[in-house]
Amino acid sequence: MQTASTNIYERMGHSEKLSEFKRGTVIGCHPCNKSIHEISLLLNIPRSTVSGIITKWKQLGTTATEL
Repeated sequence: MQTASTNIYERMGHSEKLSEFKRGTVIGCHPCNKSIHEISLLLNIPRSTVSGIITKWKQLGTTATEL
């Protein structure tokens, strides 16, 4: 049985986590003068997710999700 918060989470497009490969692809596109919008369109993921990955990478130097 799903709770209301789970349903909202899935409706917002967060039903699955990005793979390490996809997070690495975001970071790989960033130094190639691709904008957050372009990366988002290219990989078909939300701009907020792309922005969050890039921000975390700049702060911590890693793409790991468990940090």
